[in-house]
Amino acid sequence: MTIIDAIHQAVLQVPASTWTPAVEPGGEIRDGAWTAELDDDVLKGWPRGIRLIVRKERSHPGAQLRFTDADRLRLTCFATNTTDVPIAALDLRHRQRARAEDCIRNARATGLRNLPLHDTAQNQIWLEIVQLALDLLAWLPMLALTGKPRLWEPRRLRLRLFSAAAQLITTARRQHMRFTHHWPWTDGITDAIQRLDALPNPG
Repeated sequence: MTIIDAIHQAVLQVPASTWTPAVEPGGEIRDGAWTAELDDDVLKGWPRGIRLIVRKERSHPGAQLRFTDADRLRLTCFATNTTDVPIAALDLRHRQRARAEDCIRNARATGLRNLPLHDTAQNQIWLEIVQLALDLLAWLPMLALTGKPRLWEPRRLRLRLFSAAAQLITTARRQHMRFTHHWPWTDGITDAIQRLDALPNPG
């Protein structure tokens, strides 16, 4: 039996009275979500002090359940060595890290997946460039994008917006970007540029 199978079997054997309601950041009960801590039997061979917290929650409408989910409840778990903290608080802390995981994924998609250079100093410069790119990607949705494009991650932005072909033309001593009309996201690009142009000049 694999570790995943052992954990899954242990979760299915947790008594109903053991489950603790999950909480929201304000302290109110999170509807349809519960947490529990697995006992020492499933942790044999694990480092001393490790706690295994499991969470079950009603699946969202249309969500694809996994074969390890039970009673139409999505099961997840995480390990921690934090002691003297209630499991509901640990679960909340873990869920609040979701944005951090999103940032890590975006950083890896923006150049942090590999350090391409041999010299340490050169890779430090590379990391600075990645950080600048991430800063720009953080400001772009807030200042220029609306609707669904605000939720796009780097790969989708690169495909739909950043790789769009355009022609730089000069008319009446002013330069303009002319995008192709058949590109599906041309309107989104031009709207974003107009919003950026409308921002007050800090100078």
